[in-house]
Amino acid sequence: MKINEGVEWAAHCCLLLNWMEADGPVSTARLAAGYGLPPAYLNKQLQPLVKAGVLTSTAGKKGGFRLAKGLGDITLMDILTAIEGPDEAFKCAEIRQAGVWADLPASAFRAPCAIDTAMRSAELEWRRALAAQTLAQVQANAELQAPGLRRQVQDWYAAR
Repeated sequence: MKINEGVEWAAHCCLLLNWMEADGPVSTARLAAGYGLPPAYLNKQLQPLVKAGVLTSTAGKKGGFRLAKGLGDITLMDILTAIEGPDEAFKCAEIRQAGVWADLPASAFRAPCAIDTAMRSAELEWRRALAAQTLAQVQANAELQAPGLRRQVQDWYAAR
């Protein structure tokens, strides 16, 4: 499974917006400058977060994005679902009913596919782990790993 890089950009932007909350809404151009991204690309990644209620967006010259709720109320699963959608990663195509087994009666396939069961179980655990991890926890870890990061970000954006 490959996760869209927009999930990473969205999570980073949420942390940044939390650090910049005193500045009011932060424009897409300003956010994008910090990551070296085209503003249109970043805007496309952030719009699903607005739809999901993670961010708010204000139009106009003084507009931009803000967090709609605290980082403690936003999980990595919220970000993933907003960007990627709620669909399951694995879709069982029931290939066991094809080929050499195609002539077997439907009763031979009453039991769920063991591969499907295993994949669904693994995905459920993965989704639970993402749902248990808030952006507040991620931010705390980022600040432990890089003391002064918050201040660096705030200083960089204040200079622009």
